[in-house]
Amino acid sequence: MSRVINFSAGPAVLPEAVLTRAREELLDWQGSGMSVMEMSHRGKEFIAIAQKAEADLRELLAIPASYKVLFLQGGATAQFAMVPMNVLRGKTTADYINTGEWSKKAIKEAKKFCAVNVAGSSESTQFTTAPKQNELKLNPQSAYVHYTPNETIGGVEFSYVPETGDVPLVADMSSTILSRPIDVARFGVIYAGAQKNIGPAGLTIVIVREDLMGQVSASAPTVFDYKTYADNESMYNTPPTYAWYMAGLVFEWLKQQGGLRRMAEINQRKAAKLYEYIDGSGGFYRNPVEPVSRSWMNVPFTLKNAELDEAFLKGAKKAALVQLKGHRSVGGMRASIYNAMPEAGIDALINYMREFVRTQG
Repeated sequence: MSRVINFSAGPAVLPEAVLTRAREELLDWQGSGMSVMEMSHRGKEFIAIAQKAEADLRELLAIPASYKVLFLQGGATAQFAMVPMNVLRGKTTADYINTGEWSKKAIKEAKKFCAVNVAGSSESTQFTTAPKQNELKLNPQSAYVHYTPNETIGGVEFSYVPETGDVPLVADMSSTILSRPIDVARFGVIYAGAQKNIGPAGLTIVIVREDLMGQVSASAPTVFDYKTYADNESMYNTPPTYAWYMAGLVFEWLKQQGGLRRMAEINQRKAAKLYEYIDGSGGFYRNPVEPVSRSWMNVPFTLKNAELDEAFLKGAKKAALVQLKGHRSVGGMRASIYNAMPEAGIDALINYMREFVRTQG
């Protein structure tokens, strides 16, 4: 078997050690005689898996006891609706910061529930920047402030955590969670689809401050109420058990790597290496994002001549470098380099890019 170097934006590459362990435990989890996929979510075996996964995540992120950790379904997209349903708490306005495609989708959904104040936007720069703190027009009467710390498609990342005063800060961390330490206490709600830095698709993590639960809008379905899940340890209905188990293995792997401080060092170095090569390519490759707003996780780039794109992708595939085609709304290329992407993968990509310049430049 020969594995490729997978730059997919999500579902994304998983640590090989995690996949190997999952394979070893597939038919018989720790002498239980059954696969995790076959377990009752209320049985003692899966309860042990679930509790350890939550404990490890709490340790990795240093999550305060005053926050609930929910293991849900529906992806980050479902959270676009669940956030206003749960966090408006009788108010009629929320602040949103618009930095790209995922921000825009969150804004569109929120408008079904409240008046949206776009407190900051980088649309005028074609989403190649993130608004600075002094550019934000925050409404102190808003129920919350929502932002996307990292835009997967445009490769734009906030270099800071917005200051919002007493207004709860809500973050869609789908593509940046677990890539570095964060101060959870600065947020009211953090949510993330699992399929980038946590595990396989199908699981969504929500970290929510307890005082923001219990005031859900009257029309909200029971399964859209955070408190429903908090009161039932995320098992009001059958959760995505196997994805939860896989996430737990990833959490263990992250601890074995040295935790999030160590991952931050690695991720920053990987990204810096790739950006340095792009910037030094004499214009053959170009990243459009202002340096201070460049993502550690998603690196979009274009070639000097778009007519070379097909040849670039074809050659990359021959070199076992896959999923480099940029999002259809942006074009060009995109290398997603999440936690599980080894530094050797970055080196292989740069070597290929260098050779492509030699033969096509």
